[in-house]
Amino acid sequence: MKSLGVILALALAGLQLFAVAVVVFSSFLTSERALLEHARLQLFDVGTNVIQHTRWFMSPARSATELSTALATNEIVRREERDHLEGLLFQQLRSAPQFAGAYYGDEDGNFVYVKRDGDQQYLTKIVDTRADAAQRTLFINRGDDFSNDGQYFDPEDRYDPRARPWYIEAKDVRGSIWTDPYIFFTSQSPGITAATPVIGLRSHVQGVVGVDIEIKALSSFLSELSVGKNGAAVILNRNGDVIAHPNPELLTTETEEGGLRFPSVYDIADPIVKAAFGDRLREDEVSVDRIVQSNFRHMDQDYVSLIMPFGLDDIPWTIVLYAPENDFIGAIIDNRRQNTAIAVAVVLTTALLGLALANRIHEPVRAFAVRSSLISQGEVDPNEPMPRTYKELEHANTTLVNEIAQRRKSEREYRLTFENASRAMAHIECATGKLLRVNKSFCELLGFGTQELDDVTFQSLMDPSERETVGEFESKISGTSAFGFETKVIDKKNAQVWISFNGVFVQPSDQGSMYLVATIDDITQAHVSEEKIETLNRELARFSRHEMLDELATGLAHELNQPLTAITQNVDAAQSTIRTSPENVDALQEVLGAIEQQAHQASDIIKALRALVRKDTNMMTAFELRELLDQARRLVRPDARQHSVEIINTKGPELHVRAMRVQIAQVVVNLLRNAIEAIAEDGSARRIVRMSAEESGDFVLVCVEDTGPGIKDGVELFTPFETTKRDGMGMGLVISRSIIKANGGEMWYDGSKTSARFCFTLTLERQL
Repeated sequence: MKSLGVILALALAGLQLFAVAVVVFSSFLTSERALLEHARLQLFDVGTNVIQHTRWFMSPARSATELSTALATNEIVRREERDHLEGLLFQQLRSAPQFAGAYYGDEDGNFVYVKRDGDQQYLTKIVDTRADAAQRTLFINRGDDFSNDGQYFDPEDRYDPRARPWYIEAKDVRGSIWTDPYIFFTSQSPGITAATPVIGLRSHVQGVVGVDIEIKALSSFLSELSVGKNGAAVILNRNGDVIAHPNPELLTTETEEGGLRFPSVYDIADPIVKAAFGDRLREDEVSVDRIVQSNFRHMDQDYVSLIMPFGLDDIPWTIVLYAPENDFIGAIIDNRRQNTAIAVAVVLTTALLGLALANRIHEPVRAFAVRSSLISQGEVDPNEPMPRTYKELEHANTTLVNEIAQRRKSEREYRLTFENASRAMAHIECATGKLLRVNKSFCELLGFGTQELDDVTFQSLMDPSERETVGEFESKISGTSAFGFETKVIDKKNAQVWISFNGVFVQPSDQGSMYLVATIDDITQAHVSEEKIETLNRELARFSRHEMLDELATGLAHELNQPLTAITQNVDAAQSTIRTSPENVDALQEVLGAIEQQAHQASDIIKALRALVRKDTNMMTAFELRELLDQARRLVRPDARQHSVEIINTKGPELHVRAMRVQIAQVVVNLLRNAIEAIAEDGSARRIVRMSAEESGDFVLVCVEDTGPGIKDGVELFTPFETTKRDGMGMGLVISRSIIKANGGEMWYDGSKTSARFCFTLTLERQL
């Protein structure tokens, strides 16, 4: 493939083939998409037509039951008048050919049933529970004009409408219902029942009106639909039973008990229906809640399908429509084959012509290549005139010569830059870390001569105590990504030097081994300055803590003075009582009890002070605040669950702050527990604590709000020993505010008489 002539010929032929292929296949794909989209629209129109037809077919049954119920409820047709009720049911049966039967059953077990019994023949069944057993069930043959063509009693018939599913469900629902489709026992035809209860003045169910509909006409309607040339439409019940199919013979399956039922989509003799569902089928359930358009493959044939769920009042049914893709795109597939054959013929012809043209184009190029080869062998003088060739090749030759000269110049300049750079630089072998080349500044930094660093690895110059950094260096020099770090190295005088190391990988153009170019800076003085600054920061933090504790100790001393003064006064009172009235034991006990109470109060204050001044080794760090809030919520979850309190942590983007993490966690936990205890003591109906965090300028605003009773008037928050709790010491909010101030923020109360809302701020850590 190094021959320019062959490349030109193949390129010309390939471009021709590509152009023709793009035209042919783009036209095919465009036409295919348009036709398949048209096919889906056609399936949608057919599905809509089926839905409308089904609703038109089924809606008279619901209307008939509701009309009969209304007439019976308003006593326009009295339920006790069997003849009038039978006539009403008879007229409704005649008005809708899809009705198989209409009936009414009451709470006493009475039953009036009119059904079709052949062509223009009807059969009435009347169950009268007040009659004796022999005449309880009466059958009457009726003609098309309601004439009596004979009647008889069946003493063996013990039918009770109250035990039938349609009666029970309509009574329980107290409204119109549809049963699931089933196979009628008498006619062995698929059908469905609509039933409506008759409710009296006192909301008492007096009976149920029902209408049976044979839905085999839906299968006949589906068989007449045109879904492509070979497509079909199928209706499924919510449990996966196929209740209407273009082939009605597939709609009955014998059960193990010898009865009949609808076939499931799993076992019907139409595997294409199951394939159209794909993985959307569930056991005993059709799980489709929206229109689904899809393509599937069955028996080496591609299909388009449409699944449309629809509701018949409260009955969820599903329509499945499918058709082979070839019904819509078969013609353009045949046309594509013809166009492809024509394209191949055109390409072969143009390839031959292109080969001849390429040979003519390549002839001067070949002469130029032969001359270049002879020059390289010394058989031709480069100053001799070039053979006749293209101007582009002459320009390319000139450009190449100039590029070589420029490259040599760049290499020389880089060498001088490397050797004379003011920053220490080194070339390091990737496999071993050996120093391949160092500049003058590198030698001056460590005090070594160039020859002293021959065959020396860079990691041998690093401080042995920096084992972790040495390991990091050895793992990264075998990679390909730039890296950097700070570490200590040992100079020739065995002194420690802090350096900043930055390395990039270089692949030589001559296919040599990759090496690392390192730039090294002396940061010893900067590191010493950082240590001094860190020491100063620690001193300032310690001073700030002492200032805070001094302020707190002053408040504590003031508060301790009260119980101690009270103890002194009560001791004087006790001594006076002993001197003047030694027999007054009750008064003495009262004074001693007051002394004990004041002593315990002073003890609690001292315990709080000891807990506050405990040594804290936390350092200021950057952390994600929402994660901390969620962890605090988990810490108090047992208390919240015990008091049925819901804690909501408002979601939002990540917020990074700089503070002492453990101290902030203590503040949040304290606020959450205060909120839980306030809600529990108040017995609030709404038991919710909501945490929120949002960016506010250079700070993050954090709020904890509860649905408790709020803070009573007269309570001075953030005052030592001021508390609203029964057993509280009044130090939680004081300490929390001191912690927030120590971390560079502010804390305040922002609530009402019906809720409490505490807020504080923290410094926002901007993420680069």
